[in-house]
Formats: sequence, structure tokens, C-alpha cells
Amino acid sequence: QVQLVESGGGLVQPGGSLRLSCAASGTFFGINDMAWYRQAPGKQRELVATITSGGGTNYADSVKGRFTISRDNAKNTVHLQMNSLKPEDTAVYTCNAAVVRYGAWRSYIYWGQGTQVTVSS
Repeated sequence: QVQLVESGGGLVQPGGSLRLSCAASGTFFGINDMAWYRQAPGKQRELVATITSGGGTNYADSVKGRFTISRDNAKNTVHLQMNSLKPEDTAVYTCNAAVVRYGAWRSYIYWGQGTQVTVSS
């Protein structure tokens, strides 16, 4: 069984920074794309950033220049460095990963449980 566990959320003042981490555990062959999503109260889930196994990245326009996604393939971990945080960044942030299981010909999507980020003075 594959599990994704996030950490690093919390309360921060506007203009502050937080670093989220998401670690994948279990038995699997490898991980393709990894991503961070967020969902604010009353809003639809939004894709924040993605990163390929080779390090290629994409960002939502709302976070470009402020957020940086990175990964450590040796540790099966993805990070989201969030700088210049704004109140509108307040949301539950969830990671996902496209995991290739042993013996499988394709990847399967797994989700973490989510971590709350609150930006408020």
C-alpha cells in the first residue's frame, strides 16, 4: 500500500513563508509526476504546481514567482516552498503522486490527507 503524508502547514502572517513537504511510503517501482493542489472553503480544488520525475515544473498563474515546487527522488518526497503568502492562499493543501507499482504497466494516482495553510494577521 502506498501512502502520502504531508507536513509543514500552519498559520502565517501575510508576506510570510511556509514550506510544505509530502513523503511517499510503501512498496512501489517509482513515481512519475507529483503535484500540489489546494482547496479553499466554498471553492473548487485548484492545481497549484506540478513537477515531473525529471524536474520539469508548472505553476498556476496565481502562485508564479512566489511558490517553488521541488522533489527529492531518492527520498520520494515533494516540497512546496511558499513565499510572499497572501490571505487568498489560505486553503487545505494536498499532494498527489503518480505511482508506478511493481508489475504494473501504468501509474496510479495517490493522494495525501491534506494540510491546512492559513494566512492571516
